[in-house]
Amino acid sequence: MQLSNNFLWGGATADFQFDGAYQEDGRGLSTHDFETDGSVQHPRCNTFKTADGQFGELPSSFFAPDSLPDGAEPCLYEDRYYPSHKAVDHYHRYKEDIALLAGMGMNVYRFSICWSRIFPTGDELEPNEAGFRFYDGIFAELEKHGMQPLVTIHHDELPVALALKYDGWSSRHTIDCYVRYCKALFERYGKRCKYWLTFNEINAVRGFAACGTHKCDNQTHYNAVHNMFLASARAVKLGHEMMPGSMFGAMYAMSELYPATCKPEDVFTRLQKRRESYYFIDTMARGYYPSYAADLLARRGVTLHTEPGDDAILAAGALDYVSFSYYRSNVCSTETRMNVIGGDPNPYLELTPWGWPIDPLGLRFLMNELWDRYQKPLFIVENGLGAVDKVEEDGSIQDDYRIAFLKDHLRAMMEAIATDGVQCLGYTMWAPIDLVSLSTGEMKKRYGFIYVDMDDKGNGTLERKPKKSYYWMKDVIASNGEKLWAE
Repeated sequence: MQLSNNFLWGGATADFQFDGAYQEDGRGLSTHDFETDGSVQHPRCNTFKTADGQFGELPSSFFAPDSLPDGAEPCLYEDRYYPSHKAVDHYHRYKEDIALLAGMGMNVYRFSICWSRIFPTGDELEPNEAGFRFYDGIFAELEKHGMQPLVTIHHDELPVALALKYDGWSSRHTIDCYVRYCKALFERYGKRCKYWLTFNEINAVRGFAACGTHKCDNQTHYNAVHNMFLASARAVKLGHEMMPGSMFGAMYAMSELYPATCKPEDVFTRLQKRRESYYFIDTMARGYYPSYAADLLARRGVTLHTEPGDDAILAAGALDYVSFSYYRSNVCSTETRMNVIGGDPNPYLELTPWGWPIDPLGLRFLMNELWDRYQKPLFIVENGLGAVDKVEEDGSIQDDYRIAFLKDHLRAMMEAIATDGVQCLGYTMWAPIDLVSLSTGEMKKRYGFIYVDMDDKGNGTLERKPKKSYYWMKDVIASNGEKLWAE
């Protein structure tokens, strides 16, 4: 079994987990810049200062119900470690990093552009030229190595100034700022980039770091999401006008979901829970709200604040393809209290070191589910295994567990394409070079084909070193997947 020669093989990163250089070349502060590391003494949190000058912190989670206290503003402690500030210093090492990815035979690289590097506060009318120069270098290196860019425009962050002044995506003003940002990107890179993602895991983002909103209640959240829908649609329409032939997607966190039993109530619960993610893709891929949206919002006590013309905007900006992350599957029942990345235990599956069920067949299931529902090309833009890697005495990293994980998932992907007839543009593994974990703020939770010498506090040489999986994946790509079936 073998994939076509135009299949896109690559890797994916996010700027605040990878780039660093948070104060260089005019970059403004981003909403993720206030998140600490996940040490035992100080669990991962957002740090802030209240109106009366007191310091505080809130759990740093997309799913935390907490809200910033009234009058609070994010602030930085002098004695805390903020991983995004340094990350793994891709900003100064991008030529080396891209050369390593190209050395594997990758022909696509997914990366995110930091909004506050281009528009430091989000409100500027003209972009920051120094910020653009960094990305000019990225594009030039990709072209040098024959790799296509896959650009994430908004990866769970926005300029903190928009969060403080307008409450982020709660305000329609942020839509206009986002479209101005998109226009600047399209003008600069429109002839150099075909594939774009308007938002990352939009069905999983919530709260200050990801949405710039001070509150996490459902009313705030779903109205902010409505504004994000409108922003995405306007960007897609503008992009199609400015860049004929360009393709736009948005990215969704899409763990597969199973009912815990064949009890009808559990099966129906699965339908309702699944619609919590479908809600986002249905609206953005079809260009209109699904029929069940009214019930879903009513059950959450939400009234959408819409304006005349919103429906036309959504219809004019439907997505060209559906992209998603897949790391695990979940199980649900009538008793389950779950979020996008957690549900009931599945006794039939093994777990990763961080407790995530390993389910390669779930990927094939999901690909068929999405293809049947939308009949639009898919793009797997995140999939991978977070694990503790050990450097052996001879300097090697024998990550056979990662090879086994990827082998099973890539086989499932190929079966969905070759056997089931699913159209899939490509696969970008998360993350090809070790970076800071979003969920825990750690470095020890490593995903990469390439090891980075850095610990959880940012100590280390930052030397890059290929792991065993690097050379294995190189052979997989060279064979367009055929190697997976020869082992």
